[in-house]
Amino acid sequence: MAKHPVPKKKTSKSRQGKRRSHHALTAPNLSPCPHCGAPRPSHTVCPECGYYKGEKVLEVSEA
Repeated sequence: MAKHPVPKKKTSKSRQGKRRSHHALTAPNLSPCPHCGAPRPSHTVCPECGYYKGEKVLEVSEA
């Protein structure tokens, strides 16, 4: 029968927290669209106006 590895000591809350210190989520960096000023992620087509690098790339419907 195979033996499974089991921790010898309980992991302290401090050590557990140190391990998880890099797990935090970060908010996406949004930059204003140069055409309409709406916030959008960098290097993406603006969902509000459909422009990318000064050119109309996407036809946006008015909802």
